[in-house]
Amino acid sequence: MLSRPASPRRRLPRLFLTLSAVVGLLGLATPASSVENVPEKRSSNWATWQKDLSGSRHNAAETRFTEQSVAGLELKWSFVFPDVDGATGSQPAVVDGTLYVGSRDAKFYALDATTGATKWVYDVTPISGPVDAAKTNALRDGPAVSGDKVIFGDYRGYVYALNKDTGALIWSTKVSDHDLAALTGSPLVHRGRVYIGVSSSEAKQSGDPNYPCCTFRGALVALDLDTGEVDWRYHTMPPSARDGEWPDGSPRFAPAGAPVWNSPAVDTGSNTVYFGTGQTYTGDAGDHNSVIALDATTGALRWKQQMNEEDTWTVGCMLPDPKPHCEGLDGGTNLDYDFGASPNVFTAGGRTLVGVGQKSGVYHTFDARTGEIVWQQQVGIPSPNGGWGGVQWGSSYDGQRLYVATWQANPGTLFALDPATGRILWRTPAPENGCVTGGAVGAPGTCSRSHISAVSTTPGLVYEGAADGKMRIYRAGDGEVVWEYDTIRQYTGVNAQTAAGGSISGNSGAVIANGMLYVQSGYYEYYGIPGRVLLAFGF
Repeated sequence: MLSRPASPRRRLPRLFLTLSAVVGLLGLATPASSVENVPEKRSSNWATWQKDLSGSRHNAAETRFTEQSVAGLELKWSFVFPDVDGATGSQPAVVDGTLYVGSRDAKFYALDATTGATKWVYDVTPISGPVDAAKTNALRDGPAVSGDKVIFGDYRGYVYALNKDTGALIWSTKVSDHDLAALTGSPLVHRGRVYIGVSSSEAKQSGDPNYPCCTFRGALVALDLDTGEVDWRYHTMPPSARDGEWPDGSPRFAPAGAPVWNSPAVDTGSNTVYFGTGQTYTGDAGDHNSVIALDATTGALRWKQQMNEEDTWTVGCMLPDPKPHCEGLDGGTNLDYDFGASPNVFTAGGRTLVGVGQKSGVYHTFDARTGEIVWQQQVGIPSPNGGWGGVQWGSSYDGQRLYVATWQANPGTLFALDPATGRILWRTPAPENGCVTGGAVGAPGTCSRSHISAVSTTPGLVYEGAADGKMRIYRAGDGEVVWEYDTIRQYTGVNAQTAAGGSISGNSGAVIANGMLYVQSGYYEYYGIPGRVLLAFGF
């Protein structure tokens, strides 16, 4: 375990990513320290991706799920998504008996949470345009339910608010004028505003040598909940301009990048919104690989911490020679150590902290008021040009411990950390037999011992799916697996469609609400086992 003293600004040195990883990964389990601000009992609804404003991904009201009772969980129903690209992604929201979820065929569904029966369907194509071969108007983020509205974004940069009971459109807003803007992080609603990050598909498009790379700049946007009008916008990059040529003589534009593809969190006490940013596409300016705190009312900057000075990466860096639009290939700066995970706001040691995992394999914790680093813990050893060994999606906080999962970290591992110090309390690697048992046997070469999905918790239990297609429930006290279900099998859904499950979804995690467990099975984005089913388990 590595504990860092507070400092006004500290970037993650390259040495920390290698030698110190060994130190951190040898930490011994100790009892959790005294931690304040245990999440209060709330409704058993799961109304937003983060579960709550603080980003805990913890449902304190779900006491029916215990180490003993989960043995009785059974599959109650399945819903099969249309065969568009062999993947699921949108995490459901569950509120008062209705489940809300998006699909990559540009449809948004309201389902009966108990039976899976379809209540209504909304098609975004009349606003965003027809579905194309690249599925660029796919619905990949998780919705947020607030009052009479359900809110979500699409892969063309539109945010929608529908009446949650009827599916009628209330408003829609395009939050970026860039042609490749995309919304993958889920919205958060706070004091009459909708907060959502703006990402893009430009990192993928830049793999085309004919594409004029690069001009996108990330942002966090606040919209009026009632009207959808943009209240303020914080850009993570200055505007781009022509800045020389690529080696093939084509024009180069810079700076660009720093997308926001995670979901924000809010500290209600200070009215501060927190989020992380991605890597640069070109140039070295802007707030790339940063954790940022803004005044939630005005969008004014309160503090920011940039954790890597150099990280210029696009999909072009992964392609065979010649590699278009990859600036860092020779200089070793094509790291892809961005922040995809969402922040957790919690209180420990007498002060409010904000923590977030990075694809560098480090979980960072800051003083929520000042941005000073309180502690850092290395949980994965990353590899450049992909950040495969780090933290990909969200973590969970249950009032006692932080739970963080690593991706392809030889192997991916689920950790419990002391919130006050970052000490590793326990670790459970993805099981050795995950890829050689069950449905994963039929996917040789595509299965890996890794965790792609976000972590969720209920009192005493931790929920984490894996790339091997197994959904697992762990005991919170020591990381022991107490329940496992192999989702890679054929299903005939309540909508009379048939398909198989696959790797447990990427920008999604388990949703535990009103006595049910909901799991998206099937994720393929350069890696993983394809599938396209939503599974509902109950007692």
